[in-house]
Amino acid sequence: MKIRPVILCGGAGTRLWPNAKKHQAKQFIDFGNWTLLGKTLERVKASIFDAPIISTNAKYLRQVKQHLNKHKIRKFKIVLEPTKRNTAPAILSTALIKDIPNEQPLIFLAADHLIEKVGLFNKAIKKQQKKLTQNNIFIFGIKPTMPSSEFGYFLTKNNKVTRFVEKPKEAKAKQIISKKGYWNSGMFYLRKDSIINNFKKYQPNIYRNCNKAVTKAKYKSNVYYLNKQAFTKATAKSFDYAILEKTKDINAIKLDIPWSDLGSWKEICKMYGKNKRHYFKKKNVFHRPWGSYVNLFNGREFLIKELYIKPKGILSLQKHHHRAEHWVVTQGRPKITLNKKYFTMKPAETVYIPLGAVHRIENPYKIPVRIIEAQVGSILKESDIVRYQDIYGRVK
Repeated sequence: MKIRPVILCGGAGTRLWPNAKKHQAKQFIDFGNWTLLGKTLERVKASIFDAPIISTNAKYLRQVKQHLNKHKIRKFKIVLEPTKRNTAPAILSTALIKDIPNEQPLIFLAADHLIEKVGLFNKAIKKQQKKLTQNNIFIFGIKPTMPSSEFGYFLTKNNKVTRFVEKPKEAKAKQIISKKGYWNSGMFYLRKDSIINNFKKYQPNIYRNCNKAVTKAKYKSNVYYLNKQAFTKATAKSFDYAILEKTKDINAIKLDIPWSDLGSWKEICKMYGKNKRHYFKKKNVFHRPWGSYVNLFNGREFLIKELYIKPKGILSLQKHHHRAEHWVVTQGRPKITLNKKYFTMKPAETVYIPLGAVHRIENPYKIPVRIIEAQVGSILKESDIVRYQDIYGRVK
């Protein structure tokens, strides 16, 4: 029996746009002729997978269908949530649809994860398929590349999960990594009957109401429209809190592969920095007295640049009315002014420049400085620079 992939595609991705009333959901952002949902759909074309199921909502239905058409996926099912109730009701409702047999292996994937070395990922999935039972759950751990407070972690003993830690501070994250802890990727692998049995045991309210929502669902053109009255009564909980923190039968699939949820502009800057040769165009290089910059990608309400600050180069003391900025240092040791703070950065360090903050970059050393910059806002032009000081005489 092939594995049925379920793509959870209802998230809003608000972490990237904390001050925006309207914003793009992360899975649909065009990062340069590709989206995270598109990458996910391409992954599930592998021969080990059956036709995908996408769990989403009415707001995203049109974009989901456009992606399915673009990536030439003809066989699929869509389960439409009438209201947001978090991941537990979404996962259960998808598993309960009629055309899934009880022993069907299901893998739940986020629509907005970037996964490399897909062959190793699929090999790990296939290897564990025979170990799936009517009660157990497999979760995917990613070997940490650094202590991060942006991800949850878990610890194991003999590949059994013994403890979850939710987004610890950096010092705590270091301790967890020293104990061979893994990032919790938020991907789940289990059989349909395991989902049903776990929800019946630990979350009877969610099971009862989701079962009604599916039973009373309307079906048209490959889309299940869940019954709103029943679905709304299901307790809003994440799958982690509803099931994973209650059951003891959780196994870990540990992966040492490049992975990111691109959940912050820091991660997005790193992604562009890693792949900058792919985005580089000579016509997008602009020279300035302090060095140069290249526009790597101009997206919808964001612009990715690489700044090159030559030795002794100093940018003007400035602010912006319409954009915030996120910087990741990739080379050198820039000296930063941020309002009334002064500090020196080193490679791999990041800093956030809020909208309206007075800031400057200086390079007092002999080694050139390179910074990947994400500009985020409504106006991303050079005209949105208010200069206070400039050693090159550009203050008007």
